[in-house]
Amino acid sequence: MAASDLTLFFLQLILLLGVGFLGGQIMKRLGQPAILGELLGGVLLGPSIFGLIFRNLHHTVFPAQGATFEMRSGVVTIGMLFFLFVAGLEIDLEAAWKNRRTALYSSLLGMAVPFTLGAASVLALPSLWGAPAARGAPFAVFMGAALCISALPVIVRILMDSGQLRTRCGTVTAASAIVDDLVGWSLFAFSLSMLAPSTQGHGPLASLVLVVVLAAVMIVLGRWLGLRFFLWVRSLVGEAGSLLAAISILILLGALLAELAGVHAVFGAFLVGVALGPVLKHTPCANTVISQFALSFFAPLYFVSIGLRADFVNGFDPMLCLFVLVVAAAGKLLGAGAGALLGGMSLREAAFVAFGLNARGAMEMILAGVALEAGIIDQRIFVALIVMTLVTTIASVPLLKALGGGRGLSGDGLAPRQTLA
Repeated sequence: MAASDLTLFFLQLILLLGVGFLGGQIMKRLGQPAILGELLGGVLLGPSIFGLIFRNLHHTVFPAQGATFEMRSGVVTIGMLFFLFVAGLEIDLEAAWKNRRTALYSSLLGMAVPFTLGAASVLALPSLWGAPAARGAPFAVFMGAALCISALPVIVRILMDSGQLRTRCGTVTAASAIVDDLVGWSLFAFSLSMLAPSTQGHGPLASLVLVVVLAAVMIVLGRWLGLRFFLWVRSLVGEAGSLLAAISILILLGALLAELAGVHAVFGAFLVGVALGPVLKHTPCANTVISQFALSFFAPLYFVSIGLRADFVNGFDPMLCLFVLVVAAAGKLLGAGAGALLGGMSLREAAFVAFGLNARGAMEMILAGVALEAGIIDQRIFVALIVMTLVTTIASVPLLKALGGGRGLSGDGLAPRQTLA
């Protein structure tokens, strides 16, 4: 590797982290999740602004191929895995079970309606979607999944910041988002196996079976063996820093197993987080170390890099952006709201849950980035998904604060294990 490549790589990391930090701090002051500032920082550095004004310089600093591109892609991929792990830590299956009736109604209807609308629009209006729609039903399944998934990390952060997390509405919203994430990422993994077959040679149905088995085994074993494993490691090497290595190995192992099962590595990292969430409550120091490491270093790199890939100059299609936003938002609001009403909530409470679940945030960005990298979607659809993510997340914050949290719920709500920026 040439010294110039290494120098350019360091410059790229400085720019990505610097812009991500500044954008995140600005958004925090505006009452928005830091992730939005990181994404917009990437757009600023990308072809839409920096590349439009200083085209040659942009190509020099951020080449589309070569050694520095490969190095940056590797670091960004690791960042994606660590962020999905931290997102998985927020999955509290016990809290979801306590509020299972209302959460199940609002979550399943909140996914079924936008999924159906999104998938049907691909089959009924293929010209709107362009070349990717030629893949037919598999692409329809993917777009349905893309338009129905929520974003648990951002939802939990919004509820925390507004003081609504332990209210009846906040607890149901968080529990519904848990189901959303588990089902949504399973749908995404299944559609990805159809559209971008793995090198393992598994068919879609085989991959689906392997995903279910992998999820069950990892969650059960994680809860059964996880605490014993960490207590054993801590007795050997101590707390915090040394445990970080053990946790990192498990994240990479989960990613490896997911790839071997024929689905994307991010699903494996997510499952490791789900499995180890209850365990890491008993190792708070290690929990803080891994969370802050992932959220302060890896997450900004990843989300700025997503914005860096968005070309609003050549990829912005107003009609497609509006269509994606309306279908995703209307489907989620109608479905989740109706589900909450069926679960026994008042109209105001149901509206709170619906607008809460409509925040797409980080998970939608990750899904869009993986799909673009796999060649499943083009730049037009990628930009439309990014626009939908920005609008729904920004709109959720003031709407949830205006609607309030409703009545308190007896018993414990969803207690976060860390702060997601």
